[in-house]
Amino acid sequence: MKKVLIAYTSRTGTTENMANYLAEGIRMAGAEITAVKISKLKNAADLSGYDGYIFGCPTYHKDMTGGMKQFLFLAEKANLTGKIGGAFGSHTHSGEAAPMIFETMQHVFKMDVVDLGPLNLTESIMKTDEGLKACHQYAKVITDKF
Repeated sequence: MKKVLIAYTSRTGTTENMANYLAEGIRMAGAEITAVKISKLKNAADLSGYDGYIFGCPTYHKDMTGGMKQFLFLAEKANLTGKIGGAFGSHTHSGEAAPMIFETMQHVFKMDVVDLGPLNLTESIMKTDEGLKACHQYAKVITDKF
């Protein structure tokens, strides 16, 4: 069974909800899922043993959070080259964090990222069934890459 790690940070709970919806979609596709806040991941070894990775962060002041920036430096040490990857995030108006994470995964980590690009949803969409469906669809695209 393929294993996927969802590592995320959340300020208001919306990005955490996205992580939970993505995890549900991964499970429905038949893969094993670990969803964890980035603060629980302390070293590169904590990221080993997975076939796919999805990193998530809300946009805060047109940027990703400081904790996510630190986490990406940690993830770089885990040698994720060639691994399947995706990024997600929520925002109220600008949405820069998820694309920044996605580009780091693609260009710095040299991961095999999903063709859809980052999943970047407004907080208002996440309060609807459309948000849930978008997360499930993104999860399916990730698992279809296995």
